[in-house]
Amino acid sequence: MCGIAGLAGRFEREHGYGRVASMVDALAYRGPDGSGIEAWSNCVLGHRRLAIFDLSELGHQPMLAQAGKLGVVFNGAIYNFRPLRSDLEARGFVFKSETDTEVLVNGYTAWGIDELVKKLRGMFAFALWDDDARKLFLVRDRLGVKPLVYAVNDGVLAFASTVRALKTAGFTGDVDEKAILEYLEFGYVTDDRAIYQNAAKLPAASILEWSNGRAQVRCYWKPPEVDDDATHPSFEEAIEETERLFLQAVERRLQADVPVGALLSGGVDSSLVCWATAKLGSDVTAFTVSTPGDPFDESADAIATAAQIGIRHKVLPLASDDKANLSDLTNAYAEPFACASALGMLRVSQAVRREATVLLTGDGGDDVFLGYPEHRNLWLAQKLAAKLPNAAASAWIQLRENFPRRGMLKRAGSLLDYSSGGLGAVACAHDGLPAYRKYNLLGSRLEALTVDQRNIAWSRDSAFQLLKDFLRYDRKTRFVGEYMTKVDGATMFHALEARSPFLDQDLWEFAATLPFQLRLRNNTLKAVLREFARRKLGERVATGRKRGFSIPVQRWIAGRWREMMTGLMSDSALAAQGWIRAENVLKQLDRAAASGSAPNQLWYLLVLELWLRNEQNLWPQTNADLHKPAFSCV
Repeated sequence: MCGIAGLAGRFEREHGYGRVASMVDALAYRGPDGSGIEAWSNCVLGHRRLAIFDLSELGHQPMLAQAGKLGVVFNGAIYNFRPLRSDLEARGFVFKSETDTEVLVNGYTAWGIDELVKKLRGMFAFALWDDDARKLFLVRDRLGVKPLVYAVNDGVLAFASTVRALKTAGFTGDVDEKAILEYLEFGYVTDDRAIYQNAAKLPAASILEWSNGRAQVRCYWKPPEVDDDATHPSFEEAIEETERLFLQAVERRLQADVPVGALLSGGVDSSLVCWATAKLGSDVTAFTVSTPGDPFDESADAIATAAQIGIRHKVLPLASDDKANLSDLTNAYAEPFACASALGMLRVSQAVRREATVLLTGDGGDDVFLGYPEHRNLWLAQKLAAKLPNAAASAWIQLRENFPRRGMLKRAGSLLDYSSGGLGAVACAHDGLPAYRKYNLLGSRLEALTVDQRNIAWSRDSAFQLLKDFLRYDRKTRFVGEYMTKVDGATMFHALEARSPFLDQDLWEFAATLPFQLRLRNNTLKAVLREFARRKLGERVATGRKRGFSIPVQRWIAGRWREMMTGLMSDSALAAQGWIRAENVLKQLDRAAASGSAPNQLWYLLVLELWLRNEQNLWPQTNADLHKPAFSCV
């Protein structure tokens, strides 16, 4: 894990070096173990290092090859770098370090960029400069685990691990209105946009090639999908193959020259990760963060699981007076980010970093093995669509506005929407922008706009393949924009490298082709993993409810944070710039206080207000308390 930055094109060398240096400084928290900058006539590469492999100076980046004609800066981990290295050594290449990074420059020389990337197994964002060809390549991993953003200005391409680093060096424009609207809709900005104009996120599984002042982006991988005409494994065969691939994925992620830990909650996914580390005989400590007295505390289940597995285990208690700052959320994430569990992940990362540098997690299991309730609901809607006559679906669309949406009728109405309108209906189902408009919360800059996702056409054809369409949509929005961003932002803020076996390419490709009726066997969410867990860990783990490390932000806005938010909104930077109508936000805050719980929209607005003040240094000089509003988990 590291931070990378650089630029390529026509520029004054000294000026370009200084701009890259400013980006490297902005990324310092991502790499506390070292920094470096290398410059050519048409390129400057910068790096902040978090040392994982070969802790010596031989692992320093930018890493050069061919007498300085090639240079690379790399963020991530290549799990199969040792077999790739052996292959390259057999071809006559000599290695100077024991890092995974060196495989990139030698692999590029041997195979070229496209063949190299096809061979890589891991999570990565890297930039490679070929001075002879005057080409820069930017590459992002298949699932978008590691971030990479770029901007093109006057014949110069700049890139960095975060959009904030680009902004620091002056490569971005003003705040993007459509990105703000996306944030208000979802609580995060998708990968289709960046919070600042003139900045873009390199899509997952993409290579950007910069040459002769032009950038071309190409996709090098697409996740496989269910082929209804193919022969599929039985449920028993699926469990056996999942176990084989999962153990292989965990073994790959145990490689490191620093202490490795594993996050252990009371759930299926992290328990399987810890089981696998013990099965492989690795020297790993499992960590559980305990919040005594909190209904979401999972330490009792985790202790029982660790004892059953026989793995070394540490419970890291967070006492009721252990405070964190909401400002951590705006400092850790370059864009406004209102995933409440990110507050928990930040605190987990801070606690674990005292004990380990690499942390295995269970992220991704729910996404590919279908563990979220909406997966089951959409599969049910898809099956209903196959039985619903076209005439009935058309009639429903005409009559749906008059259908009562209360109690069980609300769920029935949603099911008929999805069965009639497919993904277009799903994308409009949540209460995002309509809630802001209902209470007139949006300012003049936003009131006439909408997000592209709400313009997805309702379609019967989509309804017939709804779950497949949703998984494509979800992978490009929530999966990479929220889930991957949450883990990378929180762990890297504390210089901790997170690795998830469920994001392994081989395991993901296998699971993604399993039929939906197998992954949701007997209407059971992630049925394959639950049966896998039942056989290895017993009924308690297999049937345990999903909890997660949560922060009750809706309740706190209506209570302990109310005074702080009232102060912010009474002199709102968002309102002053035309983004919101603060007087109406205050009215909704009063309603929330009366009911004891705030809607998500107020939470999103609180985070956005803090983010904007932080980015533009708009804190009142006379009210220091607003600068770092604090909370405690009790």
